[in-house]
Amino acid sequence: MGAATPGRSGAEHTRDPGLRRPARTYGVCVEINDNLDTETVSEVLRLVELGSRADGLSALGEQPILNLRHGGDAPTAHLVIRDESGEAVAYANLDLSDAESVNVEMLVHPMHRHGGHGERLVAGVLEHAARLGRGTVNVWAHGDHPSALALADRHDFARARVLWQMRRRLRDDEPIATAGDGITIRPFAPGRDEQALLRVNNAAFADHPEQGRWTARDVAVRERESWFDPNGLLLAEREEDGHVLGFHWTKVHGNGSGAIGEIYVLGVAPEAQGLRLGGALTVAGLKYLRDRGLGTVMLYVDESNVRAVRLYQRAGFHRWTTDINYQKKL
Repeated sequence: MGAATPGRSGAEHTRDPGLRRPARTYGVCVEINDNLDTETVSEVLRLVELGSRADGLSALGEQPILNLRHGGDAPTAHLVIRDESGEAVAYANLDLSDAESVNVEMLVHPMHRHGGHGERLVAGVLEHAARLGRGTVNVWAHGDHPSALALADRHDFARARVLWQMRRRLRDDEPIATAGDGITIRPFAPGRDEQALLRVNNAAFADHPEQGRWTARDVAVRERESWFDPNGLLLAEREEDGHVLGFHWTKVHGNGSGAIGEIYVLGVAPEAQGLRLGGALTVAGLKYLRDRGLGTVMLYVDESNVRAVRLYQRAGFHRWTTDINYQKKL
């Protein structure tokens, strides 16, 4: 069945004060840690990779994975379940940055499912949230799998948010973008454009609980990722003064014939509303992805954002998969 941010980066294994001794049941060890050492981080990332291969999608979202790889500053807890051999077979990432809630993403090893580990993860998450005095637990289920629904029902979670992944084919005749008089669309320049990108992003997504809180670090860790390509981060710039008015950050998943493009982040500054930059930037990004040789593009959108869903449907996108945020009040 999340969002999260680890605080590891080579730190020593630190037990939560309330769970200083791991619980053991039939050879199973349940650990809750404030930080993960580098070896356990590697184990968790390997677990994520195995799950992705088996399921065709990742059980952890981008932010938890970035923070596992690069470390993070936000308060986090990590629940790890090991079998009798000591192998990590299940993991939950608990984002504790909200004082009122716990946001969770979790997964179970593909070869260790149907053994009660999902139940143990949920029980551990609820126990830890109650100990911390948090009133709400939110858990993401990527792919809307029936087993996640059954687990949510057994623990009285309710659907709180639905996120669609939409896709469409890219065409050889994708149009060329025109941004209007006095505006140029150009590639991002690393080391120069970070602050302008942050300014537009945080203004455009001021009401978004995650996207609108980006810092320089959020941009920097993405620049260090293997998928980052500055040519795929397009900025709309006012020619007279170089003021950035919007951006379209594209992303490429995978390699070779299985690669797929993504409309990763598309943002327009409030002062540029009405200039139709969103459409121009979208067109520019799709053309860039097609020129990379890609055949398909994806994006994420909230089901409740009816206007955006209809816009993307008119542009030829259709729903591909669904992520569900389950919520429980304690």
